[in-house]
Amino acid sequence: MLYLLLKFVHLTAAAFFIGGVFFEVMILSRATRTLPDDARADFSRALGQRARQVMHWVVLALYGAGLGLAWHYRAALHAPLASSFSLLLSLKIALALSILGHFLLVVALMRSGRMTPVRSRRIHLSVLLQMLAIIFLAKAMFLLNL
Repeated sequence: MLYLLLKFVHLTAAAFFIGGVFFEVMILSRATRTLPDDARADFSRALGQRARQVMHWVVLALYGAGLGLAWHYRAALHAPLASSFSLLLSLKIALALSILGHFLLVVALMRSGRMTPVRSRRIHLSVLLQMLAIIFLAKAMFLLNL
């Protein structure tokens, strides 16, 4: 039962996180270009504040459940090259840690005042591409037998 709960929390949080990043990269960033600078700044500030309130909890749930699932698969993770499942799970975890690194980089850049629109866009695009790779790996883990 705990496994099922961890899986549900992990998948739900992943859907929220990926959906949020997809919406921001593919829709919001382009739509806000048409706004006047002052309106864009106000909107960006309000959106950022709300995103921080929500996304911190989503990320905590995502990675917390992910840790629980990693514990469940700890035997497979001890030998990452022993099977396709172990290898793909290890790659998925590596990408998840890279995304976490990007998340921490955003926090550091924002706190230091060095976040620029170009950096933000590149980081978000990188995270989105890594998330798509994670989705592929997550499905492939249970379908491929190499």
